[in-house]
Amino acid sequence: MLRYTLRQIEYAVAIWDHGSVAAASAHLGVAQPTLSASLAKLEAQIGLQLFIRHHAQGVSPSPAGLRFLAEARNLLTHAQDLQRDTAAAGTAIEGQLALASFATIAPSFVPPLIKGFMSLHPGVTIRMAEGTQDELLKGVRSGDFDLALLYDVDMPEDFTVTLLASFAPHVLLPGKHKLTRLKNVPLVALKDEPFVLLDIAPSRTYFTRILETAGITPKVAFSSPSLEVVRGLVGQGLGYSILVTRPFGDHSYAGEELAVRPIADEVARGVIALAALKQMRKTRLVSAFEAHCIDYFRKIRT
Repeated sequence: MLRYTLRQIEYAVAIWDHGSVAAASAHLGVAQPTLSASLAKLEAQIGLQLFIRHHAQGVSPSPAGLRFLAEARNLLTHAQDLQRDTAAAGTAIEGQLALASFATIAPSFVPPLIKGFMSLHPGVTIRMAEGTQDELLKGVRSGDFDLALLYDVDMPEDFTVTLLASFAPHVLLPGKHKLTRLKNVPLVALKDEPFVLLDIAPSRTYFTRILETAGITPKVAFSSPSLEVVRGLVGQGLGYSILVTRPFGDHSYAGEELAVRPIADEVARGVIALAALKQMRKTRLVSAFEAHCIDYFRKIRT
């Protein structure tokens, strides 16, 4: 028999989300003593201290509490799914999806994915965030995000990965660079050229690995975690770069002309994927969004 109730779980997750009993009380419309008593009873029943109390500064989850609360949020989501299934005879997709995306992928793909999915399912709201791969994986593990859209590079074993599409990397050159005369650029032609590195994990590993596999030690002249700063530096004639993402229009933010050339060598493609935590059973909403992403990328590849 369960020793706690969904109501207790709901109150605990609300306190986590809002950072204090007082803020959760205001959000839920439930008296503070009721929330405090519910939390105390829940902690006693499960034998864990879920929160660390900070005088006049609210609460923060304990390490053990963070793991429990992430699972508790998933439990609430499934309970809400069950309730909606009963009310809508299993046909409606509703609720909030928390989607995180790798910073260089987000501008090109996340807006149309969100618009297309919300057009199909008006009862859905989507909360989105961007970041590095480490930030995305940490957020999925903590329960802050349901899914992460990222590159399938060095993925940890506690994640399930749904492959969506692969894209060939390209060489980015200043518009008037001597190598623009070539239709395809062999990597050996870049060995003495200054390199502008997109310095964000896992991109830095992926791009430097491409050069090193071809026997080239990249001469890194500049590096930046920003795709547009990298493109700007190349536009100024300060080096070449290797990228996967190609924004519409081959010009930098400042208007300099850029030249994109395919790589003549056989190189590893950049694979875009959806990542979810293995231990979390997928909700109907998550499964529907995953299917939407598969369909979207299938269409843009054809």
